Amino acid sequence: MQILFEDEHLIAIDKPNGIFVHRTQLDPLANTFVVQVVRDMIGQRVYPVHRLDRKTSGVLLLAKSKSIQSIINETFRDKGILKVYHAIVRGYTEDHFTIDYALKNEYGKMQDAVTECSTLSKVEIPISSGNFPTSRYSLLDVRPQSGRRHQIRRHLAHILHPIIGDRPHGCNKQNKFFLNHYCMNTMLLHASEISFIHPVLKSRIAIKSEFSGEFKRMFDVLGFNA
Repeated sequence: MQILFEDEHLIAIDKPNGIFVHRTQLDPLANTFVVQVVRDMIGQRVYPVHRLDRKTSGVLLLAKSKSIQSIINETFRDKGILKVYHAIVRGYTEDHFTIDYALKNEYGKMQDAVTECSTLSKVEIPISSGNFPTSRYSLLDVRPQSGRRHQIRRHLAHILHPIIGDRPHGCNKQNKFFLNHYCMNTMLLHASEISFIHPVLKSRIAIKSEFSGEFKRMFDVLGFNA
């Protein structure tokens, strides 16, 4: 787990796919968590200031004290933090589009949710994954304007361009195709950048994570690198 940024107040790590940020009832058998790994790496407790799904890789920011955690949490609530994700999705998407679609939370309450998207690249591979002789995919720059649970995943599924490898919001046919054809069962969503005003230094900090692991492999295999 690579450290991307660290000072006496904050630490940002490059979270691998498949690891929970902290202990959860979603998988009582899981025994590896980001907060524990980072604590052991630096010898002190850390406090997450935002969430990444278990299946999402990339930049994760943690505070080294509860006071800094509280300040950063407030910045998130005031939308003072920029988060940039990249996703590989089914089909060809529009060049630029906004998804403004309310989402129901775990208590059944509807909450406003907005996601800004830009298409960076499109590829068509000469392999059938369904009813057509070829298969099409898009690489997206995704910028959530709100922080609802599974927002990006649910929004992209809502417009019928689900993230490859997403379960349960994605396309079972595509997920099975990638598993059988590429031995790939990872969700192709990566947290690429987080940018914010440092709560103590008052300067802008931008922390980036490069594509790696299965995301980088599929980026290359599908031909986005061309």
